[in-house]
Amino acid sequence: MRILVTGHLGYIGVEMVPALLAAGHEVVGLDTGLYDECDFLGPPERIQGLNVDLRDVAESHLRGFDAVAHLAALSNDPLGDLNKVLTYDINQHASVRLAKAAKAAGVRRFLFSSSCSLYGAGGDQALDEKAAFHPVTPYGESKVRVEQELSHLADGSFSPVYLRNATAYGVSRRLRADIVVNNLVGHAFTTGKVLLQSDGTPWRPLVHLQDIIQAFSACLEAPIAAIHNQAFNVGRTTENFQIRQVAELVAEVVPNCTVTFAPGASPDARNYKVDFRKIETTLPGYRPKWTLRQGIEELYRAYQKAGMTEEVFMGPRYYRLRTVRGLQERGLLDGELRRIRKP
Repeated sequence: MRILVTGHLGYIGVEMVPALLAAGHEVVGLDTGLYDECDFLGPPERIQGLNVDLRDVAESHLRGFDAVAHLAALSNDPLGDLNKVLTYDINQHASVRLAKAAKAAGVRRFLFSSSCSLYGAGGDQALDEKAAFHPVTPYGESKVRVEQELSHLADGSFSPVYLRNATAYGVSRRLRADIVVNNLVGHAFTTGKVLLQSDGTPWRPLVHLQDIIQAFSACLEAPIAAIHNQAFNVGRTTENFQIRQVAELVAEVVPNCTVTFAPGASPDARNYKVDFRKIETTLPGYRPKWTLRQGIEELYRAYQKAGMTEEVFMGPRYYRLRTVRGLQERGLLDGELRRIRKP
């Protein structure tokens, strides 16, 4: 199968590419390389890539592909809040235009990387795919709107599927330190403190990035009838945790550290538990392997191997918002988050 992976140079994309190649697929990427200076432990694999802004994708870019795995987006809430208009322009409108171009070009499968954050202020009851949406950020709202618009494109020739990923964690060659598990382990390793930014009470569903990749692979291989125009919460039902439970587990794995609270730590409006029984029982080939403890141990070993220091961990390299602002300060990125090409 010939697959276009958007955002193939991002946190999940750099690890998805080798997995798809190993499965025998032909893979082409699409990315503008905002995070090319953010390697961790090694560079991404080199593949054919389109250096095209998501907002500029045309039908001609999509011809000849059997499937699109659409990962590209402003990737977390702080980055999304940088400019709410841009969040909707990139995460929503450009995603829908991409899907329309893919359909016009004859692409059959469209895998959309959605998010459990669309449940937002969901409370303490485990939410399945039929639950109401309560997004509390532009990022979460953009995921809701894309799913709704793509559903109108679904027909006998075009099959979108909505992979609502739980909060990701795990080692990647384009590491992110701005997601909760990676952040807590990094702080513990470099400072001796498991630093909580909230009061620790909110619930989060957590999923290793390799299990997300496995879900995408399963959707590429599954019969169209099994996934057509459907949403799947991506994770494991046993992997819902309160943030304080995550912190306590980090403290068990990382030696000589204590759980502490950041100044001003307070309740978080984002609070949701998720039911993953649908993907566990109905998506052919979905076999998640990772537990939170295994992921924490993996991160701890990776930080050890890298010789991670507090200065590097807290610098701009592994925080998407800080990276983007750094590129803007250096005159390499404009206010619309477009690359400035030097003459």
